[in-house]
Amino acid sequence: MKAQEFDEKFEAGEDLTNELDFSKARRVNQESRRVNIDFPAWVVDGLDKQAHRLGITRQALVKVWIAEKLKTAAQF
Repeated sequence: MKAQEFDEKFEAGEDLTNELDFSKARRVNQESRRVNIDFPAWVVDGLDKQAHRLGITRQALVKVWIAEKLKTAAQF
């Protein structure tokens, strides 16, 4: 399908889901980037205990805590 035809069908409100390749779809600013952080052993031990208590991985715990902190910081 050519772009002009796609645009016309879109403007007409037609369902174009069969024309799209969702396997290549990406959310804006959601791509992963790797960050390495060195913590003292006691911090890692604390992270592991908390992650185990919650039934999640250390990495998931750190991601959630940092995301929550950033959301809170953005409100001010």
